Amino acid sequence: MILAESTGTMLDSDNRRTVDRRIWFLVAFMVLALLGVLARFAQLQILEHGTYAARAENNRVRLRAIAPNRGLILDRTGRVLAENRPAYRLVMVPERVSDIESTLDTVDSLVGLTDSEREQFRLVRLRNRPFQPVTIKGNLDEEQVAILALDRHRLEGLDIEPYLIRHYPYGEALAHVLGYVARLDESDLNRLDADNYRATTHTGKTGIERYYEEQLHGRSGVERVETNAQGRMVKVLERTPPVPGRDLRLTLDLDLQLAAIEALGEHPGAVVALDIETGGVLALVSKPGFDPNLFVNGISHSAYRALLESPQRPLFNRFLAGGYEPGSTVKPFIALAGLDAGRITPETRVFSSGSFRLPGHSREYKDWRRGGHGWVDLESALEQSVNVFFYDLAHNLGIDRISRELALFGFGQTTGIDLPGEFDGVLPSRSWKRRTLDQAWFPGETVITGIGQGFIVVTPLQLAHAAATLAGRGRAAPPRLVDLEPPAMLVEHRPEHWDAVFNGMHAVVHGARGTARAIAASIPVEIGGKTGTSQVFGRPDDEVEDDDEELPWFLRNHALFIAFAPYENPTIAVAVVAEHGGGGSSVAAPVAAGILARAMRKAP
Repeated sequence: MILAESTGTMLDSDNRRTVDRRIWFLVAFMVLALLGVLARFAQLQILEHGTYAARAENNRVRLRAIAPNRGLILDRTGRVLAENRPAYRLVMVPERVSDIESTLDTVDSLVGLTDSEREQFRLVRLRNRPFQPVTIKGNLDEEQVAILALDRHRLEGLDIEPYLIRHYPYGEALAHVLGYVARLDESDLNRLDADNYRATTHTGKTGIERYYEEQLHGRSGVERVETNAQGRMVKVLERTPPVPGRDLRLTLDLDLQLAAIEALGEHPGAVVALDIETGGVLALVSKPGFDPNLFVNGISHSAYRALLESPQRPLFNRFLAGGYEPGSTVKPFIALAGLDAGRITPETRVFSSGSFRLPGHSREYKDWRRGGHGWVDLESALEQSVNVFFYDLAHNLGIDRISRELALFGFGQTTGIDLPGEFDGVLPSRSWKRRTLDQAWFPGETVITGIGQGFIVVTPLQLAHAAATLAGRGRAAPPRLVDLEPPAMLVEHRPEHWDAVFNGMHAVVHGARGTARAIAASIPVEIGGKTGTSQVFGRPDDEVEDDDEELPWFLRNHALFIAFAPYENPTIAVAVVAEHGGGGSSVAAPVAAGILARAMRKAP
């Protein structure tokens, strides 16, 4: 009995120790677990507080980029040439839309979406963060705004936003000068500062809009906004305002621009008018043009194809990239080269029988007048545009001396105007031909270069700059539309040489036999000028001032004219190219006369 009780007591003692050990293990485990929780809590609340506080803040606060207002473009008197008009656009916040493609289909059924609008949406969405709004359709009209407002319940994550849209009030008249803005594409995103364009949908594509994009665009701003659980903005917590783009005041005179377009009439072509002292561009015309407003929100395929396929090439910038033989407009510069080299004097006389032959050659290089002009000196050779005089002079000078002289006046090189896409033309020489064509230079090519034919190619802008340099007696500034540069001495000649050429150019307009004498009565001041004809078809040996009416229009010669006014103290230089206009005297000279007359009437 005693043994049994003793055994039971021992068993109870063992059980209690086992239970105690289990309790202690459980207590220890609970304490360790509690310590682990406390440690994790300390880590979250103390060590990583900043990280998780920021995440919580991001769930409530978001950054929103603000697009700056684009700068205006004005003419020299302050008239607005490119403005911003209020409009509405439909935008989507992608993270708030469960099925984006289905939503786009719904929008298409309500207000219509083009393929380009869908593609643009996808492109911008890829570069934006999910919470940033992306434009689906811009420039909504009142009816479209009303339709979208009525179906708002079907368009979760979409909003209608007010914004400013670019508008060009003078349309075609300034299209090639101002250029246009259009929606950002992939190439734009690669060249622009992505952070500065987060809220921007458009950028300059051509013209002034492209060249001065950085100044016109400005700097984007940013807002910290508080949102609710649905992602809608509750209030603005902090705002850094955008910096508006810079307004650009051009040197361009809108009155002269419109007068030049009107004076060209039905002729395609180009007109350039420059301020001789400053290089400021007063008129810059390429005709025909196009309506730049068509491109702002995306031009339709059919409208764009019509522009591309038009035989008059309205998208082609003639004053900047058009290449033309200068014809007889180059003769004053050849004359200066001859005077400087001592090959001629103002009194040098040459007999024009109607044709010219190189020594030992039978080929004839014809004058524009059958039977010739008889004996002529330099002044009368310029006055009547006598080819034989300049055939002989060019042969005596040689092509390399001619090339060096013309280079001083800017031929064969860009002018440095503040516009993209300028063509540098062609200024031939022996080395140029060997380098370009791997051919030798022939004497006959020098002969026709003397009257602005053959390989030589100029742009209307180059021709106007050369005329301005001539009128400034070698001193000129590069053509500019915005930021003017100081003039510099480009060409040096003896005063009597400048006088001799000026006298000849005065006689072109005011002489009894001047090729442009018909315009003298229409200009209130005396001017200097020079007619020219750029050949399109045939007649490699002569320059015909009057167009052959039997030729189809597109094969007729281009008409050219350069001029400066007033004659005694020139302030403005003009170059005109009228495509397929025939003779410079009959078409191009009257265009220049109209512009110069308008400019002189406006002068103080």
